[in-house]
Amino acid sequence: MRKPSNVILLLMTIFLGYLTLFPLLQMVKDTFTVHVSESIRLNKAPGEFTLSHWAKVLFDPSSLSIFYKPFLNSLATSLGACLVSLVFGGVFSWLVTRTNMRWKKILSTLFVFPYIMPSWTLALAWYNIFKNSVVGGVPGTIQAITGLEPPNWLAYGAFPIALVTGLHYAPFAYIMIGGILRNMDANLEEAAMMLKTSRKRIVYKITIPMIMPAILSTFLLVFSSAMSSFAVPTFLGLPVRYQVLTTQLYRTLNGINQGQGYCIAMLMILLSVAILAFNQRVVGTRKNYTTVTGKSSNISFINLKKGRNVISVIVLILVLIVSVLPLISFALESIILLPGDYSFDNMTLQFWIGTAEQNSIANNEPGLLKNPELWKALFNSLKLSLICALTAGTLGFLAGYGIVRGRGTKLAKLVDNLAFFPYLIPSMAFSVIYLSMFSTRHGIIPPLYGTFFLLVLIGTVKYMPFASRSGMNAMMQLSNQIEEAGEIIGVKWPKRMSRLVIPIQKSSFISGYLLPFTSCMRELSLFVLLVTPSNRVLTTLLFYYNEKGWNQYSNGINLMIVIIVLVINAVVNKITGASIDKGIGG
Repeated sequence: MRKPSNVILLLMTIFLGYLTLFPLLQMVKDTFTVHVSESIRLNKAPGEFTLSHWAKVLFDPSSLSIFYKPFLNSLATSLGACLVSLVFGGVFSWLVTRTNMRWKKILSTLFVFPYIMPSWTLALAWYNIFKNSVVGGVPGTIQAITGLEPPNWLAYGAFPIALVTGLHYAPFAYIMIGGILRNMDANLEEAAMMLKTSRKRIVYKITIPMIMPAILSTFLLVFSSAMSSFAVPTFLGLPVRYQVLTTQLYRTLNGINQGQGYCIAMLMILLSVAILAFNQRVVGTRKNYTTVTGKSSNISFINLKKGRNVISVIVLILVLIVSVLPLISFALESIILLPGDYSFDNMTLQFWIGTAEQNSIANNEPGLLKNPELWKALFNSLKLSLICALTAGTLGFLAGYGIVRGRGTKLAKLVDNLAFFPYLIPSMAFSVIYLSMFSTRHGIIPPLYGTFFLLVLIGTVKYMPFASRSGMNAMMQLSNQIEEAGEIIGVKWPKRMSRLVIPIQKSSFISGYLLPFTSCMRELSLFVLLVTPSNRVLTTLLFYYNEKGWNQYSNGINLMIVIIVLVINAVVNKITGASIDKGIGG
């Protein structure tokens, strides 16, 4: 205990154990407990033991609509999202790294915009453009301009959910596959070309097998993220009652079937753990896919010849549609007085700067810039993001320091797993855990539901994996000899950290603070079950307006969130010098 790293590891074990494992055990208990809202229906006293929740979710005839159908819908949309992200992101990465396509640098920057922006950005834009008058009675942009009514399968449900989610996570495929393609030795491909092998056969027999680790990693990452997605299915699925696991979870917890909701959340966590186990098995047993050797690694650029300009223009148009068109859609929808009419006479700024009397169609809500609810939510978002960044960044840095300095010990491995565990749990399920634990008193800890502190607490724990990984990477690059030299001459641990360790790895530690800040600003799933009208943040205010059907307000807030997140990301890049697309394109 004389070593600071051991003290840190011990404190982190207590802190993370209480805030990750204990809430999980509490939720398991709640799946077997009668809740107040269910006591009359189940004819049992609150707190009694029951198996009815699991029976209802898994074995009752109604389980088809409660669990199995939403599960199959989640499975279908997640697999579709994987296909879209791999095809779109993979082809784009190949064009950027292996061809002489034009405008690589600007295309590379624009391509990552959908991931930098909140996940529901494309979903809301798709809804604005393709919605029809059959569902909801208000035509979208396509129907208003052309008079053609988009079919329901195109506007809502499985197809748009899979497509939009896949486009949002396509930058994963671009970054992971593009990095390998750029560093891969082209000698194998050139040897095949000398043997007069067709380009198609080279791609299937050489290129794809060599990048298979990146393809598998992207598939598992996108699949796991898509299964836990809440905002996209909400915007594109609920208009036609297309339920997935996350929307079904939200519906049950907000109704009178809380026990069933806890069961669904538990099944989602088990699914996430199974995906992680499968990922570790694939990575642990796969063959050798060496792509970089000590020999010369030449990159062979394919000359697109006459098709260069055509392909470049097509790719530019597609990227602009995915990254820029949503912003135009939000701006346009926020100034339309009567939905479906896009004439200049129907455009107004009253939803931005109008008074309450002018906005009778929105229950006399004042314009966004004059709305005290918006400024309160914006202040809450900035305050919450800043506090979460400071706490998650500091604790993550300390956890990373302790894990690296205690590397090889059981305590270090335990803290490493506990710090990473929140990343495995879907955000909605994680909020369910905290709702279960902190809605009642536990010893000296009072009920925290409805408090701002609970949002800070869950945000800190959920975003700690980002900061802890950043801290671990920074400490693994730093030799022990630097800190040992200060220790030999009698420099105390706080001074060694402030004068030696932190200044040397300053940029990495700053990233550990800025990543949680950016993520918290655009988070919806983690907070939607825990906020109350008094502590709303921007994302949940947008969700509230969308549920009310006040599309001008929800589009305006979405535009504000996107601009804020993009500005923050630009500041992150400016301060740290890091760019998500750097090293691939250009």
